[in-house]
Amino acid sequence: MTTHLRRDDPTTLGQTLGTRRPWRLRRLCVGALGLGLLGFAALALTNARHGLAGKLLPAIPQAYARAPAPPVHCAPHPAQLQRDLTGIAQGFAGNVGIAVMQAGCDWMVGERTGQFFPQQSVSKLWVAISVLDAVDRGQLQLGEPLTLRPEDQVVFNQPMRWTVLKQGSLTLPAEAMMRSALSLSDNMANDKLLWRVGGPGHVRAVLAERGITGIRFGPGERLLQSQIAGLQWTPDLATGYNFEQARARLPMAQRQALLGAYIADPLDGGTPAGIAHALGLLAQGQLLSADSTNVLLGIMQHSKSGPMRLKGAVPPGWTVFHKTGTGQELQGLATAYNDVAIFQAPDGTRYAVAVLIGETRLPIKPRMAMMQAVSRAVVAAHERNLADR
Repeated sequence: MTTHLRRDDPTTLGQTLGTRRPWRLRRLCVGALGLGLLGFAALALTNARHGLAGKLLPAIPQAYARAPAPPVHCAPHPAQLQRDLTGIAQGFAGNVGIAVMQAGCDWMVGERTGQFFPQQSVSKLWVAISVLDAVDRGQLQLGEPLTLRPEDQVVFNQPMRWTVLKQGSLTLPAEAMMRSALSLSDNMANDKLLWRVGGPGHVRAVLAERGITGIRFGPGERLLQSQIAGLQWTPDLATGYNFEQARARLPMAQRQALLGAYIADPLDGGTPAGIAHALGLLAQGQLLSADSTNVLLGIMQHSKSGPMRLKGAVPPGWTVFHKTGTGQELQGLATAYNDVAIFQAPDGTRYAVAVLIGETRLPIKPRMAMMQAVSRAVVAAHERNLADR
């Protein structure tokens, strides 16, 4: 049986990178998370094509100023929210970890908050943070043109793959690559960015520099997925469906054992607490400069993946900045069905939320329903806090 990666909102690259509005006032628009960011991508793409990428942004000094932390009214430890999350986790037929914290505050609630779960594409967040850290240090510009070639193919979700193969190459500014990596979970775009900033070791160093623990960064998409499947990576596995066919030829018992070992001790593991802590720092502007924080949140806000995961139960007036992750499936066993997010309430209060499903045999709808229950619990806790002030 050949397994494949399942996603609940497939979107083409053309739909995401197609229509954009031009804009000129960069410094004003970069603070507007949605429309300003879309306009920036258009300007970056146009200038990159004319060899002007280096003029898009001034270099930010090495000792850059990070975004100022907004004032926070910390709620007391939410005992009811903890009870709600415990009930959600206990009622779910699978291994799930949940962590919720109010950004800027000293409490965290959840279930299995210290257990390592496979991240899969959630780890693209750490690549994006490393890219924007390089921008802040003047080592990279968002308009820098990056070229994808056939030898850059990886595995699974690669929306730009067929364009690259048809044309022989595809050049886009780094910001557009990052948008595709985060919004469409594009593995090829993400790998290009990863190696542009220095590889897995550099990403780990960026996380360590910021005191972020409980997050492992794997060896890159090719080696990670091949190790999970029990294959020795060779470049020909990226061609056509060679990877899937090679994986399918392995004995089923071997495949099951390897997948089980990955779930138990994932190379790319993250704890719900570690991820929520990192998101809380991002929400407070403590990871990147103000401009880079706005760029990243703008992309996360308009992500095309997983609209019915955490985002599916957030009421009008709330804003969600999120990143999904989806792992391999084998004989009905789904792995790494994840969503991590920053929730912003109408009054500006921000919550970091991480929901990681290590394994389950439930179909997609009950998985999404569980995540939506977490979202409703967070919203209800916020409303109780407002009522108690």
